[in-house]
Amino acid sequence: MATTAKIKVDEGGPVVALQGFLRGLLEDESLGGVLVPVHLFGKSMPMPTLVTDPDQLSGADPLAPAFPMNSAKLLSRLTRGQSGERIAAVLRPCEIRAFVELVKLNQGSLDDVIIVGVDCMGAYDNTGYKTFLGDRDSFEATLAFHGSTGGGGEAKVNGVDLASACKSCEFPAPTNADIVIGLAGAKLAEAIPVIADSARGEALVGRLNLPDMTADGRAEVLDALVKTRTEHRDAMIEETKAVTGTLTDLSEYLAGCVNCYNCRVACPVCYCKECVFNTDVFEHKPWQYMGWAKLKGSLKLPTDTIFYHLTRMSHMSMACVGCGQCSNACPNGIPVMELFRTVAARTQESFDYVPGRSLDESPPLSVFKEDEFQDTVSHMA
Repeated sequence: MATTAKIKVDEGGPVVALQGFLRGLLEDESLGGVLVPVHLFGKSMPMPTLVTDPDQLSGADPLAPAFPMNSAKLLSRLTRGQSGERIAAVLRPCEIRAFVELVKLNQGSLDDVIIVGVDCMGAYDNTGYKTFLGDRDSFEATLAFHGSTGGGGEAKVNGVDLASACKSCEFPAPTNADIVIGLAGAKLAEAIPVIADSARGEALVGRLNLPDMTADGRAEVLDALVKTRTEHRDAMIEETKAVTGTLTDLSEYLAGCVNCYNCRVACPVCYCKECVFNTDVFEHKPWQYMGWAKLKGSLKLPTDTIFYHLTRMSHMSMACVGCGQCSNACPNGIPVMELFRTVAARTQESFDYVPGRSLDESPPLSVFKEDEFQDTVSHMA
């Protein structure tokens, strides 16, 4: 059974208390650094930062409802090859799941990293977070957010709501973490539950000499969150199916795409070093453009938009963790996440595969199983 300890919260509040916990981790001789979101310039977007000096943790804010990027790809860079030192990485559940997929694809390693997972109450997109923050102090705003959502309550503040990806994410609790920060249902004004969820996590938490506690109410709050988010996800998928069911519908859905490829860059599990869409394969000749335009009387530019997104879907739908960074990065507000989750829901269900669920499950398209799709085989026979 996992051991649960507590971080005591004093007048400094839960963010400062969590900074103290991270400082304790960093001062442990087994760790050389901590990857954690930090407000680097006062009141600003907290960005993933590799901290090696405990004094540099004063801006750390892993509880902020901001999610500017998925850190899985960054952790991949830090763990491919040997740095000679172990680090701790503070991650949301979708970041952990994405990193597990990258590890399966030999794009990262868990050997020299301690995963510190945080119960995820959700986050705003980049624009929404700035509106949510307003003129408030960053830590003050973070505390206000968890004051209303620690129990899974209303998160709409200053007219902005959580990112659509967060509202439809049915995985608020971290899996495959060594240490879990159990925010759900916690009385954060008093203490923050810390759950040691692996032998490595147990050893590390044990050396911090934290007092024991029980995380009462956490399971109930998480169950309620999963129920609400699953309902939102299912409704979102049905709505997206209704407006993308034909090639014409899909073309209209993606009409604002400018082929910037931001969604590909922001995707944590899109790992190719060279993308075919960045080569000259799609740099067509002037006479080709003119010919295509004359066939229909007009030609939408840039071309290949639908082909690009269909290619991405076929490559990534099995590994999509629904983090929503594709939509967050889109300059024209196209709901890319909704489209990808709709496609991913069907492909992942077909293979009974949940990306990031387990390191022992190989990506479906990398293995062959004789007993797969027997209904299809029998119909073809």
